[in-house]
Amino acid sequence: MKRKTKKLQEIGIRELKARTSEVVRSVKEGRARYVVTQRGVPVAVIIPIEALPPEKSADEVWERLMKIREELGKGWQSEKSAVEILSEMRR
Repeated sequence: MKRKTKKLQEIGIRELKARTSEVVRSVKEGRARYVVTQRGVPVAVIIPIEALPPEKSADEVWERLMKIREELGKGWQSEKSAVEILSEMRR
């Protein structure tokens, strides 16, 4: 079952300053999501705390990178290593 994601609302930093309590309440109670803009440029996102992805430990990230390395190594067809190829490309 797909979870419906609320659309991000844009709010300028000045408007946010004036309406902070209201915005935080709508995020907390209504699960609203905001993109904060400064001079029209997006600079931050305000989302409910429950919407944050779980943080992964350094060990989990390293383990995932090692699995990716193994996957890439299975199909490697060059006699040169990736480091050698990248070094040549930079010259």
